[in-house]
Amino acid sequence: MSILNNIENIVNEKINEKIKVYAFVGPSGTGKSYRAQMVANSRGIEYIIDDGLLICGNEVVAGISAKKAPTKIETVKNALFQDETKKREIQEVFRKRRPKSILILGTSDGMVQKIAANLGLPEISETIYIKDVATEEEMETARRIRVTQGKHVIPVPTFEIKKDFSGFLLDPLQIFKSTGSGNDPYIAEKSLIRPAFSYMGNFTISDTAIKQIIEISLEKIQGIYKLHRAIIRKQEGGYGDGIYIYLELILDFGYNILELTESVKAKIKKEVEKLTAMNVLKMEILIKSIHFEEK
Repeated sequence: MSILNNIENIVNEKINEKIKVYAFVGPSGTGKSYRAQMVANSRGIEYIIDDGLLICGNEVVAGISAKKAPTKIETVKNALFQDETKKREIQEVFRKRRPKSILILGTSDGMVQKIAANLGLPEISETIYIKDVATEEEMETARRIRVTQGKHVIPVPTFEIKKDFSGFLLDPLQIFKSTGSGNDPYIAEKSLIRPAFSYMGNFTISDTAIKQIIEISLEKIQGIYKLHRAIIRKQEGGYGDGIYIYLELILDFGYNILELTESVKAKIKKEVEKLTAMNVLKMEILIKSIHFEEK
């Protein structure tokens, strides 16, 4: 087993040697994640490592956000990739995709160097500091939002992280930025999340509220006579926690049951996820009976 591990380590080292590593450093809450894509785009950097996530363009390709951790200590451990399983997941992506460049975000030079070392990456070739790309006023505004609202930016669209943050507060944020002289401007969509340990506290959506969303959605679908019963339960999945929905329906006579059932699933999933930011992991429907119009 040790021989195989040694071979794997040698292969990873050879692949990682060809990766050019950049760092983006600044104090917590000063807007690094907000500007990460802009910095990466201006230097042609393919991948970003931010708080435990490996991001390529607008896609999370590996990792679990450190902001899901229940405590600040766990958040730091996750962000540094001290967990062997999470570290191997990132290294496996390196092996398969063979990136040419990576931008590592961190709060200090020591932190980004530690992340690079833990992932077996080469030494950092260039460090960009937040003060180089943001004014004092912009950094102060970012700090104020972090302190007063407890929000953190992840540089990917909302739909990319919703599965990972099912049940957490998500706010889409679209930003129009110019990459600099001679370069075309681009639109970077990001997501604001509130960390689990935020002093702002948690929020809860009751089963009753979800059932009401389902009832209103069903009223808009022709062929549904009545919702007989609905059960909502929390469920764990491969991409994080979500909900399980069980419905018992009474249908109007004359409709194709299979087509109508598929339509109901698609509609309910879309409305519940849109209005609650919770991931619907599974949905089951039982057709309880058929309603006939009285002559």
